[in-house]
Amino acid sequence: MCRAVMVLCVAPDRAALDELRRASVSASWELCPGATDLRGALDQIDTERPHMLVAFGPFEELVALVAERFPGMRIVTDRDAPGATAVAASASEVRELLAGHPRPGGPIV
Repeated sequence: MCRAVMVLCVAPDRAALDELRRASVSASWELCPGATDLRGALDQIDTERPHMLVAFGPFEELVALVAERFPGMRIVTDRDAPGATAVAASASEVRELLAGHPRPGGPIV
């Protein structure tokens, strides 16, 4: 059984989230619905179990929490934040930064 790579996008408002999702979409992975606040992002992490997080905006707390809780998760941000694994200068760089991450392996539980 194969499991698709899941990506969660987080941005400060719906318009920014829609733009970030468009910049992040790829045939190589699936996008979670996305979130515009800390609580919504954490809820989706618990339910959707994404492999990668893209957080654009003031989400340093989210990035730190996710990095601590899921040390293997690829985290792409638009600013230096503790726990980020890559920083994108613009949304147009996101897809390339996500593509460099290996697919998850191991049993599906």
